[in-house]
Amino acid sequence: MMSSSAGTLGIDFGTSNSAMAWLGPEGRARLIPLEGEALAMPTAVFYNAEDGSTHFGRDAIGHYLEGTEGRLMRSLKSLLGSPLLLETTQIGHQQISFQDIIGTFLAKLRERATQSLGSAPRRVVMGRPVHFVDDDPERDGQAEASLRQAVEALGFEEVSFQLEPIAAALDYEQRLTQESTVLVVDLGGGTSDFTVVRLGPDRMARTDRSRDILATTGVHVGGTDYDRQLNLAQVMPLLGYKHMGPEHREVPSGVFFDLATWHLIHWQYQPKAMAHAKTLRSNYSDPRLHERLMRVLTERHGHLMAHEVEQAKIRCSVKRADTDIDLSVMERDLHARLGVADMQARLHDLLARTVACARECVQRAGLTDASLDAIYLTGGSSALSSFQQALQREFVGVPLVEGDLFGGVALGLAYSR
Repeated sequence: MMSSSAGTLGIDFGTSNSAMAWLGPEGRARLIPLEGEALAMPTAVFYNAEDGSTHFGRDAIGHYLEGTEGRLMRSLKSLLGSPLLLETTQIGHQQISFQDIIGTFLAKLRERATQSLGSAPRRVVMGRPVHFVDDDPERDGQAEASLRQAVEALGFEEVSFQLEPIAAALDYEQRLTQESTVLVVDLGGGTSDFTVVRLGPDRMARTDRSRDILATTGVHVGGTDYDRQLNLAQVMPLLGYKHMGPEHREVPSGVFFDLATWHLIHWQYQPKAMAHAKTLRSNYSDPRLHERLMRVLTERHGHLMAHEVEQAKIRCSVKRADTDIDLSVMERDLHARLGVADMQARLHDLLARTVACARECVQRAGLTDASLDAIYLTGGSSALSSFQQALQREFVGVPLVEGDLFGGVALGLAYSR
């Protein structure tokens, strides 16, 4: 057991995945196992309606995919800064606010840290994106305040925040042997953040690192946005998205956008939304498409379909080969094809916005590409081959260095002062 009497806990509360790291007196941060030996876990909570139990991470997703009756909550971080945060949702026989659900997940993280350390950690550094909300400082401030409130309610004696890309830079710095100027790229599930920073062994001991940070930028685009775009393009047409009705008008698209957005899917199962979906029948020329839509809503397959899209995206990126999206829950033997070229085309605009934000960061730093020693990648979405290719086209000749995609930010948070 590691003593928590003196040290720092870093919590990377991510849109898609979360991780924690501990820095004790020995001076070397280490990741804390969250599920068995796994050092990161999906940011997911499942409320089991059959026995009233609550599950987290892979266990939560597993129960949902196995067909256990209940509610699966993901992409909770996306609600920070949103008016939806304080709204309640039906969980069993209770109305629970989304703020409280976030608190439940964070409480589980602290519980597992306490189990690993042997006593409750006192000091925590929370990661935060450059912008929780783009172009709205007031809502951005509200988002951090809401997260602080949830963390302080857990009993930590000292709570501070660090920008996630800066945390990633502090982790990368641990392995540098000479001074370097680095563009840190942190692509998570909900945001893409960038920092140009000076790093090196001679700078690590400095308490004030503000002069080493040359520029930061961020955009509210991440892995869940890529999934949503692919879902809309490849899957939702099979339910009627962009389908031309008998009066040569497209079927109203609102239901499809929400059904492709993870944290909005459950709203489509509410009686009012279901009643509205039924009224769309007259807008369809092909009744089979409407039947599929109603089957997905009635049998609550939206999250499972979104999961299949995400897995297909990963397969297509890793193998750089075409793959199928399994939609057999919707209709026997039904699938949608996701090709490498499809993914490039569908994600082009989102990737262009993301790379433009990286370029803006370097420009704000007043540097040319020749001044960059490396581009350091962290965050699960940075592994997307389409993104890496777009980045290499923009920053020709600058080497890409892949860090710990799921644990790097947590490690850097623990090193934050």
